[in-house]
Amino acid sequence: QVQLVETGGGLVQAGGSLRLSCEDRSGRFSQNAKAWFRQRPGEGRVRVATISWTGIDTYIADSVKGRFTISRDNDKNTVSLQMNSLKPEDTAVYYCAASDYGGIGYGFAYWGQGTQVTVSS
Repeated sequence: QVQLVETGGGLVQAGGSLRLSCEDRSGRFSQNAKAWFRQRPGEGRVRVATISWTGIDTYIADSVKGRFTISRDNDKNTVSLQMNSLKPEDTAVYYCAASDYGGIGYGFAYWGQGTQVTVSS
C-alpha cells in the first residue's frame, strides 16, 4: 500500500519560510526518485522539484530556483522541500510523489494526499 504523507504546510507571510516533509511510511520508495509538485486553484499539477534516489541529482523549476531546495533522508524514508522567500504566487496544494525509477528523468505514479501552502501578501 502506498503511503506518502506530507506535513508542514500552512499559512505564512510573503518573504517567510516553510519546510514540507513527506514520509514514505511503507518504506517502498527508498531507492526511487521523488518529487514535489504543486497545484494552484484552477490550474494543473506542476513539478517543482525532483531528487534521485541517491540524492545526487536534483531538478528545481525555474519559478522557484534559488528559493526552494529539495533533500532526502533515505534512512528516515523522508523527502523535504525547504521553501524560502515565499511569494503569494507560491500558494498551492503541494504534493509529494514517487517514481518507479531511481533517476530523475521519469514520470511519477505514486502520490501523497497533498498539503496546503498559503502565502499572504
